Amino acid sequence: MNGVACLGIAVLVFLWKPSVRAAEPFFFIQLSDPQFGMFTENKDFVQETANFEFAVATVNRLRPAFVVITGDLIHKPGSTVQIVEFLRIAGKIDRAIPVYNVVGNHDIENVPTPASIATYTNHFGPDHYTFRRAGFVGIVLNSIVIHSPRHTTNQLAAQESWLRTELARARDDGVQHIVVFQHHPWFLKTVDEPDQYFNIPRVRRAMHLGLFREFGVKYLFSGHYHRNTLARDGEMEAVTTGPVGMPQGGDKSGLRVVIVRDDGLEHRYYHFGEVPNRIDLVPARRDRVPDTGTGR
Repeated sequence: MNGVACLGIAVLVFLWKPSVRAAEPFFFIQLSDPQFGMFTENKDFVQETANFEFAVATVNRLRPAFVVITGDLIHKPGSTVQIVEFLRIAGKIDRAIPVYNVVGNHDIENVPTPASIATYTNHFGPDHYTFRRAGFVGIVLNSIVIHSPRHTTNQLAAQESWLRTELARARDDGVQHIVVFQHHPWFLKTVDEPDQYFNIPRVRRAMHLGLFREFGVKYLFSGHYHRNTLARDGEMEAVTTGPVGMPQGGDKSGLRVVIVRDDGLEHRYYHFGEVPNRIDLVPARRDRVPDTGTGR
C-alpha cells in the first residue's frame, strides 16, 4: 500500500467517531403542596394525610426514576405535628426511589429568616442543591429568599453565586437537560407580568431568567399556585403544578408525570381520579393534543 493510501486511511480513522447511543427515556413525578393543615386551617390534617398517602402509593406503584416535592410540605411553619406527619408518610416511598424536597413559603414563613431556614434544613435537608441522573441535572432553589429577601440578603447572594457555578458546571459537562425546581412560579402567564403573591418579583425574575437563558435552561417547575398553568418565554417553559393537598381555582388534587427524552420533556398533570396504571414511554404522536397543564 502506498503512502497516499495509508494517509487517507489514517485521516478516515481520525475523523470517524462512533455514534452516540440515545439515552433511554425515563420519567419522574412532581408532587406539590401537600401542605398538611391547609384544609382546616391547622385544626387537623386528616384530608392531607389521605391525599398524601394516595400520592405515595401511586409513586410506589408507578416507580418513577425520582420524585420532586415542590414546596409547602406543611401549612404552619415550624409545626412539629405537621412535620412529623409529612415525614412519616414520605418515609413510605420505596428507598430505591430518590425523593427531592423543595422549600415552600409555608415551610419557612413568607418573609424567611436565617432561623426559619435552619429549622427547615434540620428537618428536611438543604434548601438549595443539585441532583443528577444520566444527562439530566435538577437544580433546586429556595424561591422564598428570591421572593422576599428582606431578612435573608446574605442567603440570597450566596444562592445566586452558587447557582451560577452549578449552571456553568452543568453546561461544561454537556448535559442534555438542565431543569430548575422551585416553589414560586417565575411567572404565570407572561414573562413581564406585574408582581403578585404567586410569582417572583420582576426585578429578581429578570436577572434569574436571563441567567437561565444564558445556560440553556428550558424547563422551570414550580407549585405554590394550587392550580395548573403553563407559560412560555421563547424556548423556556414555566410549568406550574397543582397540589397534592387543597386545590383552588376549580382544579383538583393530583400529581404531574414528566417523561424525559433526549429531545425534550413531555408532561401531564393527573388528578387523583385519573392516574393511569402505567406510564407509557413510547414517544407521543405528532398529532397528539398538547398538554394544557390540567390533564385531559
